[in-house]
Amino acid sequence: MKLFPKSAFARTVALLALVLLINQLVSYVMVSNYVVRPSIEQINELVAKHIRTMFIPRQHLAETERELMTSYTEATGIEVFNDEAAEKQGLGNSTYYGYLSDDMSDMLGGEAQVRVAQGNKFYLWVKPPRAPDFWIRVPLDSMQQGRFSPLVMYLVLIGLLSVFGGMLFANWLNRPLKALEDSARRVGRGEFPEQLSEKGATEIVAVTRAFNQMSRGIRELENDRNLLMAGVSHDLRTPLTRIRLAAEMMPQGEDCLAQGIIEDIDDMNDIIDQFIDYVRLDQQESSSRESLNELIEQTVANVPDNWQKQFELDLGKLPRVWLRPLSMKRVIINLLENAERYGKHQVVVSSGHDKKQKRVWFRVTDDGPGIPEEQQATLFEPFTQGDKARGGVGSGLGLAIIKRIVDRHDGSIKLQNRPEGGLCVRIELPLNQQRQ
Repeated sequence: MKLFPKSAFARTVALLALVLLINQLVSYVMVSNYVVRPSIEQINELVAKHIRTMFIPRQHLAETERELMTSYTEATGIEVFNDEAAEKQGLGNSTYYGYLSDDMSDMLGGEAQVRVAQGNKFYLWVKPPRAPDFWIRVPLDSMQQGRFSPLVMYLVLIGLLSVFGGMLFANWLNRPLKALEDSARRVGRGEFPEQLSEKGATEIVAVTRAFNQMSRGIRELENDRNLLMAGVSHDLRTPLTRIRLAAEMMPQGEDCLAQGIIEDIDDMNDIIDQFIDYVRLDQQESSSRESLNELIEQTVANVPDNWQKQFELDLGKLPRVWLRPLSMKRVIINLLENAERYGKHQVVVSSGHDKKQKRVWFRVTDDGPGIPEEQQATLFEPFTQGDKARGGVGSGLGLAIIKRIVDRHDGSIKLQNRPEGGLCVRIELPLNQQRQ
């Protein structure tokens, strides 16, 4: 629709204009029915009371002034008090209105005062110019009988409509932003969701289009990197295989040299496997609701037989959590391998549940030399090793792989040196992670 504005600014202005228009219409109805109409009715009522006073039958008139006042009061409800009596009847609690006094003075042809008393009953106090020592009290019955609940209802209704309209507009405006946020999180975890639909305000469409272009570019770069890594690994394994065959065919007197070459080749193959693992990270694996304690127990039970450290479990009661089981097992085995490599005697694996933060956690603790705090922040970068603290064994991709997997689970990882010696690696995973 061409008349419907495209930009968020224009749509916001249009919404405000529409709400204000509705507010003006409702205000017009309220003022007409609850201000103008009651005022006219009060004036008509006062005029009617004066007319009734003029037509009091003569046979009802008394000869004394007191009887006359009694008949007048019974007919109209209007009473006359002197200054002292008026004070006793509540004149002191009334409010003086200058503009009403001026208007009354013009109508009566002299200086008059008008006061309004509000309470359980509404009274209009008038000091007429012809009787300056007296006050006339006029009851405003229409004010007493008026029902103001419709006025309150209209005010509440217009407020609810304004809030509800604002909520609908905000929800409509933020829906593509929410989808954009979810897709950005998935791209940050190394996933590539479907292209977002480009709809909404012009600014949102522009941001969505730029995000789709960025996502396509990142996917192409990722595919190129995977292809490059696959080609490099294939090209390297072929000469390594030839070198291994040549080493095995070396004369018997060169057994030590041949064995060293074969071990180096195995190390190179392991490094190539780590490269591939870092690039792929089981991107095709889907999440499932798993028991983290069971994964830990299975991984610890299947550690290689040649490992020398003593592994101890201290697992708390955990709820099931959405995760990628193969990827999480890789995290656990990498942490156990580091603890086996750098620890001295004992490795403790513990877990727990933070109900307040709605997160589960597990940690692997060893009794090795630990890692200096100034180096801990860079250890999660690829090809970075804590050489000074724990020796430079491996390719430096172990913690980088762990970090990428944990990030894909919206989790966090923290390194901390133990006061008694050793390193504690703690990983936290959210319970409310969305299924992927």
